[in-house]
Amino acid sequence: MDGLQLNWLSIMLGAAIGVLNANGNIQMASAFEKGPASLTSPLIAANAIFPILCAALIFHEHISSLQWSGIACMFIATLVIQYTPNAKGNHQYVPWMMHTLLSILSFGVLGILMTTSTRLQLNSLDILVSMYGGGMLYLLSALAFKKEKIKLKEVKIGSLVGFLSMIGYGCYFFALNTGIASIIFPVVSLNCLVVVFAGCYIFKERLKNYQIAGVLAALIGIILTKI
Repeated sequence: MDGLQLNWLSIMLGAAIGVLNANGNIQMASAFEKGPASLTSPLIAANAIFPILCAALIFHEHISSLQWSGIACMFIATLVIQYTPNAKGNHQYVPWMMHTLLSILSFGVLGILMTTSTRLQLNSLDILVSMYGGGMLYLLSALAFKKEKIKLKEVKIGSLVGFLSMIGYGCYFFALNTGIASIIFPVVSLNCLVVVFAGCYIFKERLKNYQIAGVLAALIGIILTKI
């Protein structure tokens, strides 16, 4: 990774990625509060569809029949997982789906912009600095708008999450610079396995049989898209 060489394109693109990342995480946190983590995580992981299709349609990367099958599995899984009979009477269902869909959209567009930045051969360090700078300004603005006070416990947890995020996105950009986007994004999406496991076995979340089938379909779809 080269040294810092900021220019207007990298600043604007990086800041946009940072805002989308911050908003995606805010929406995801709200979705976890409204619904089960073991369903929310694989649903949000379906955002990998956006950069995969972008890589094929815009950057002309080849997508095999197996990968198309994986994309179809993720679409079907999304419909199955979110299906809830008598949803109209469940006051948590609508806000859960709203936050989940907004998170999917934010992370999906983020993936497209990340792919674009590597295609334009922009310095990854420039993008990362602009990304976290833009994300921080967005979060501070959101806090000021809501007039929320920052607690010490939240700062400690947020700092740890931010540190892990920086390492993760650094590796993410390195992978995009050296690999194929249509393979990398679904591989990264497998991190949802950790959340699914935590939700079911640590937090004792109970899923219906068709929801378990939907989670398995999502995981199969993610795996197929990386073959």
